[in-house]
Amino acid sequence: MASVLLPLPQLSVLFDYRRSRKESSFPRAVNNSNAILSNSTNANHFLRRISNFCETGDLDKSFRVVQEFAGDDESSSDAFPLVREALGLLLQASGKRKDIEMGRKIHQLVSGSTRLRNDDILCTRIITMYAMCGSPDDSRSVFDALRSKNLFQWNAVISSYSRNELYYELLEMFIKMISKTDLLPDNFTFPCVIKACAGISDVGIGLAVHGLVVKTGLMEDLFVGNALVSFYGTHGFVSDALKLFDIMPERNLVSWNSMIRVLSDNGFSEESFLLLGEMMEEGDDGAFMPDVATVVTVLPVCAREREIGVGKGVHGWAVKLSLDNELVVNNALMDMYCKCGCITDAQMIFKLNNNKNVVSWNTMVGGFSAEGDIHGTFDLLRQMLAGSEDVKADEVTILNAVPVCIDESVLPSLKELHCYSLKQEFVYDELANAFISSYAKCGSLSYAQCVFHGIRSKTVNSWNALIGGYAQSSDPRLSLDAYLQMKVSGLLPDLFTVSSLLSACSKLKSLRLGKEVHGFIIRNWLERDLFVYLSVLSFYIHCGELCTVQVLFDAMEDNVLVSWNTVITGYLQNGFPERALGLFRQMVLYGIQPCGISMMTVFGACSLLPSLRLGREAHAYALKHLLEDNAFIACSIIDMYAKNGSISQSSKVFNGLKEKSAASWNAMIMGYGIHGRAKEAIKLFEEMQRTGHNPDDLTFLGVLTACNHSGLIHEGLRYLDQMKSSFGLKPNLKHYACVIDMLGRAGQLYKALKVAAEMSEEPDVGIWNSLLSWCRIHQNLEMGEKVAAKLFVLESERPDSYVLLSNLYAGLGKWDDVRKVRQRMKEMSLRKDAGCSWIELNGKVFSFVACESSPGGFEEIKSLWSILEMKIWKMGYRPDTSLVQHDLSEEEKIVQLRGHSEKLAITYGLIKTSEGTTLRVYKNLRICVDCHNAAKLISKVMEREIVVRDNKRFHHFKNGFCSCGDYW
Repeated sequence: MASVLLPLPQLSVLFDYRRSRKESSFPRAVNNSNAILSNSTNANHFLRRISNFCETGDLDKSFRVVQEFAGDDESSSDAFPLVREALGLLLQASGKRKDIEMGRKIHQLVSGSTRLRNDDILCTRIITMYAMCGSPDDSRSVFDALRSKNLFQWNAVISSYSRNELYYELLEMFIKMISKTDLLPDNFTFPCVIKACAGISDVGIGLAVHGLVVKTGLMEDLFVGNALVSFYGTHGFVSDALKLFDIMPERNLVSWNSMIRVLSDNGFSEESFLLLGEMMEEGDDGAFMPDVATVVTVLPVCAREREIGVGKGVHGWAVKLSLDNELVVNNALMDMYCKCGCITDAQMIFKLNNNKNVVSWNTMVGGFSAEGDIHGTFDLLRQMLAGSEDVKADEVTILNAVPVCIDESVLPSLKELHCYSLKQEFVYDELANAFISSYAKCGSLSYAQCVFHGIRSKTVNSWNALIGGYAQSSDPRLSLDAYLQMKVSGLLPDLFTVSSLLSACSKLKSLRLGKEVHGFIIRNWLERDLFVYLSVLSFYIHCGELCTVQVLFDAMEDNVLVSWNTVITGYLQNGFPERALGLFRQMVLYGIQPCGISMMTVFGACSLLPSLRLGREAHAYALKHLLEDNAFIACSIIDMYAKNGSISQSSKVFNGLKEKSAASWNAMIMGYGIHGRAKEAIKLFEEMQRTGHNPDDLTFLGVLTACNHSGLIHEGLRYLDQMKSSFGLKPNLKHYACVIDMLGRAGQLYKALKVAAEMSEEPDVGIWNSLLSWCRIHQNLEMGEKVAAKLFVLESERPDSYVLLSNLYAGLGKWDDVRKVRQRMKEMSLRKDAGCSWIELNGKVFSFVACESSPGGFEEIKSLWSILEMKIWKMGYRPDTSLVQHDLSEEEKIVQLRGHSEKLAITYGLIKTSEGTTLRVYKNLRICVDCHNAAKLISKVMEREIVVRDNKRFHHFKNGFCSCGDYW
């Protein structure tokens, strides 16, 4: 053994020494040993060898050598310091490696030596070793066995409790020390005690300890100061923590990291970023550059606030300072990118990381799941479950993956996850609750009930999972039944229970039941909770009770940003974009800074209003406040410009994006689709795939819309098939509605009917209405009557179905049938939606209803229209009286056509604008053939571009042509 530890010149001396101990007890033997140990070069070399063995983990070899010295040289005063130091190294290595068996061997060796067991330093290190190995009881036993105890040993046992988070035992020990000894706590004692006060959340004891710190004169100590900053921050006393931080005479990197964490944990995200910048400025010499702790503190804040710009900056520092080699940093970076919606960046880090652990995999699985990327989630899971990288999926993996299972198409994959969990014997209530919720969302209520009944001890959370799952299922009434069962079981509902019940009432549109739940909330003083308050607002919004919403909103003294956003969105969802914008302006006047959701709502309102000017103002606001880089806001801007007729501006915003998300590609493709620009939409669709983005259901909806409005029948059917066969996506009602509308527009009515019959789910009212509309246009009476019969069964009180049938009869001159349909509508109190058009002029929006006088005076419009009609008559215009669905004379029909709302809006726009100004008109119904023909000729006669958005698509009229190519 000695030949490994000592260089060759010392071997003969060592062997002489050992032989002398065995052969005799001559003084010469001891002298030889002393010669070795008194030689500082030999001693240092010996310790260095012991240290090397400890670092490489070869503790047994190191122990045997030290054991020989300890056994042989107990009487040698020269040997003792060397043995003590070697044992100290071994104890430290045992603690670091949590090798308690080796620690016990060393403890036994020390206990067997009179001189060693009375050594204060070794006893202290033994106490610390047991603490590091997670055995504070052994630490306490060693401590209690000591006859006299110094401050180091008290600190060691206090530190032992601190390491193992036994905070009450720690405080008991501390009180015993200061009350039964003359020892004063030092800068090692206080940080442990202050940490314990934070751990048990006892502010009172913490304040008392702070007073003792002041009394002992340690307020200026760096370590004590750092502990106090963390203590006050843990309890939310941010201003006190900041004061302490500011008066610290000396700060180290731990001080800065502690203060940054205090700010970030208490929601002061922007301030934490500012402090980070201040730290780096103060540390120009490199003393305060970010370390691993800094990076893993700041990145979660970036993730929470979706601050991708700051996050990328932190990533840059990590690379520059070579911190990106640390696994914990890589995991934090992936988490930040995932939560900021940059899943591609997270994926790149994941692929480049050769040292992945289960947290790395779980982060990526959770990232794909949060994005709703079913394929990405399960592809990664399959790699993980295959064990390709020796990482085994745990409860968190499954818990992260389950939320992506939200519809029937993913039910088999959800069952796979469930089977794996059962096989691995994951007994975890939160996981069971997640399965209950997902099974219910996937429509498998029987499986949800099975998992629920399998939970032995059902908690409120278990009931909440079942009630919440039922609330989001196809039969939300079950959630009310489950709630009654929960009450019978003796458990009381909590905030999540009542919120789920309100969600169920929203889906049921049951104002009565929802009001009962609201009453329960008021009686139990729950309405002050923000989560419940927002649920109540959302319930009334879904029921269209906007007056009640406004009353509740006004009654709340301190409405936060999320409540403003909820009400603004509520107005938008209920078709009141003007009120939504008005409330947004009010919010800004109150000094509340809009967030991404606020701006998305504003752009949504601008999309519904006939006002490109308002949209441009909102875009300017987003640019001013650096919000355009947000992927979701960028999509909203693209969508807003597209829906306001400015597809070129949409394209400009899209092309200017630094990073294009799948949502931005979808928004641009859909923009081209509603403008009928199929060539551009298909080109973008192909480019999207080349950049590595997989198309989803929204992508295909945009492509199908483009094919529909451009008459690309073959291509549209091919993309529908490709969606299923190549990408494994299940077409929904919107996709089928688009294809059926496309076939109907082309006159292929029987093929459209066949597609409807072969759908995997029952066609809705919208699809049948579309088919009836094309039966009217193509005058197919037989099919039209059959489709109308289906419509009246599905929804007998829908006026537009009766209007379409009436128009079908009118087009065929069946006036008796027209009168019968209209009489039936009258008996049912159903009224036809009047044709209405809007135009924005000089910042104001003017509306026009068919055959009614205009805001500017009907005579003025009538006069100009007479002139226009004469001009376009010369160019071939003839009123298409077949469109008038009333039994009138030809002259009366022409008069009716002149009063169409889009004609009134266009004429008024020509009166109120200067030459060359583009007119933008919005209509609530499909533009008729007569108005379409007139608009084309007016654009040529008046040399104007006229943009008309009807309820189907955009029409760009210029130089006598329309962008739709007369195919709409």
